[in-house]
Amino acid sequence: MAPDADESNSAAPSHDARSGKSLGRRVGTIGIWLVAVVVLALIGSAVLPRWWSHRIGAQVNGSITSGIVVGLFYGFVFTLLPAALLWFTFRKRRSLKLVLVLGVVSIVLAAPNLMTLGIVLGSGHAAHAGQRTLDVEAPDFRASSLIGAIIALAALGGISYLVISRHHAHEREAKLRNELHPPHDS
Repeated sequence: MAPDADESNSAAPSHDARSGKSLGRRVGTIGIWLVAVVVLALIGSAVLPRWWSHRIGAQVNGSITSGIVVGLFYGFVFTLLPAALLWFTFRKRRSLKLVLVLGVVSIVLAAPNLMTLGIVLGSGHAAHAGQRTLDVEAPDFRASSLIGAIIALAALGGISYLVISRHHAHEREAKLRNELHPPHDS
């Protein structure tokens, strides 16, 4: 004997019930991720400035010359690489997944400058402790890092100008060639 149509429909969960469970699960997952991000941000704001200032202080070791060289290096490299990656990312249309991945990679590449910026602009106890550590163990690091970042942005701006102007020059050349020697229809 074949089951009635009413019995078969009542045995399977309705589409609305399944979507309600998955929606609740998504909201719960997003909530857990948000709580995790907030907790990690609080821990990071208490630990990272001190840790980063001690790492830089160990590299510079109180030398003004080393502070300038290390600051210029960090400022230049860790601004140029993420900025160039972002320029590459947004220069052409890319998939959302690729944009997100390249955006995360850019943030990771900029992490040294972001941590230094967190020390400079931070108002918490850890940021103030980091400022004192950089003042004593890494003199001129912060200013040199800023100068290196400005140089990197200027260099990227110059390179971008050259690439774009070269592209426009090639387009003008092709247009002029077509005007001089129009294509013949066969």
